Amino acid sequence: MKLRSAPHPAQTFRWKTAPLALATVLLLTVSPALSEAPLSDAAVIRQNNVRQLILLNECMGCDLAGVTLNAAHLIGADLRYANLRFATLIDSNLEGADLTGADLTGANLTDAFLTHAILANAQLDGVNFSGAWLYQVDVSGADLNNIELTGAQVLDTPISVGGEEPLEEGVPLEPMMPFENTNPATPYEPLISPES
Repeated sequence: MKLRSAPHPAQTFRWKTAPLALATVLLLTVSPALSEAPLSDAAVIRQNNVRQLILLNECMGCDLAGVTLNAAHLIGADLRYANLRFATLIDSNLEGADLTGADLTGANLTDAFLTHAILANAQLDGVNFSGAWLYQVDVSGADLNNIELTGAQVLDTPISVGGEEPLEEGVPLEPMMPFENTNPATPYEPLISPES
């Protein structure tokens, strides 16, 4: 019977620290410019925020104003409270992405895929949703002024272009006109009478 010897302590240490070393390498490759530039350089910070979003699929509260993320795969991304003002997300996949409270003012989401996305309490003023797929999107509490929906596919999402003035509190709704059947169908007559 052959007995195994215990691993050398240096080998055990190396295997336990491998994930930490990998994370350090990723962090250094993701943010080399951050250490070289002052923190006040917003462009460098945005660039590193984009790298974080692409690598980790999350960037909660990040400044991504004006970035271009065309055809990005952001399925299930955590972008809660992110600043995406005037960002370009043409043809991006945001299926199931959480954009709760995000600021998307003036963003371009042309042909974007937003099935099951969460845009609750988001700022959507002037967003271009032309040709986008908006299926079962949560827009509760979102600011939806001046949005563009030309050619958009909207299903089970309570947004539209136009509409009526908002109702004042305490003012009852006027009843709708009843449906009038202008072409009534002839009553059904059985071919065989019950007596025969």
